[in-house]
Amino acid sequence: MLPTVFAYPTEAVYGLGCNPLDEQAVLEILRLKQRPVEKGLILVAADMTALKKFADVFNPQWSDKLQQAWSDTQRAVTWVVPKTLSCPNWISGQHQSVAVRVSHHPLVKTLAQAMPDGVLVSTSANPAAFVPARSETEVIAYFGADLPCISGELGGLTQPSEIWDAQTLARLR
Repeated sequence: MLPTVFAYPTEAVYGLGCNPLDEQAVLEILRLKQRPVEKGLILVAADMTALKKFADVFNPQWSDKLQQAWSDTQRAVTWVVPKTLSCPNWISGQHQSVAVRVSHHPLVKTLAQAMPDGVLVSTSANPAAFVPARSETEVIAYFGADLPCISGELGGLTQPSEIWDAQTLARLR
């Protein structure tokens, strides 16, 4: 069984994760990051179907674009899409949209699949204004040894995921 809040390696940096429907866990991640709830968080899954509870990923206007980007194993792409009524505000923040990604990283996929809905919060493991952690040592330096950190390798990318708006096709990061 996974801890309520934990750090873990992603494609390029360590992330902080939890069950997105556990409001207290999400609020703890926001406290650790010193991040306001209004900004929203990224959700990650092992497959597109798991995201449909939280996001309008199967909209014919953009679902092909999402699938194409997520099939490229050399990139990590996050898409901002309209949220569903099931997506809590502590995930979407002040937005009517939510950021979502399908990961190719084996450990991230396993962690997402271990969540009740197959979806995991994925936000970089760093306090606001600091660079994201790229090792367990850096996670501990930021948050202390009491934060559970799942061991594993980063996915080989040098930059955190690209972020695109599915409706406008604007690159946000």
